[in-house]
Amino acid sequence: MAGDTERIEQEIAQAREDLAKTLDSLADRANPQRLADDAKKKVMATLSKPAVKYTLAGVGVVVVVVLVRKIAQ
Repeated sequence: MAGDTERIEQEIAQAREDLAKTLDSLADRANPQRLADDAKKKVMATLSKPAVKYTLAGVGVVVVVVLVRKIAQ
């Protein structure tokens, strides 16, 4: 019986430790600063792709041309 009690106490202690690790992991994942940093990294990675760069540059040129034509009229 004493062995069962010790085993159960060890299982409870292990479960508490596992729960603490899980909560720490969730807190880290939900950290607003980390989420913002991850989002910024993803956006910068996307914007650094040549296809995206050239598309944005093309759109910028079109917008400038349209604005210049409207002002000139």
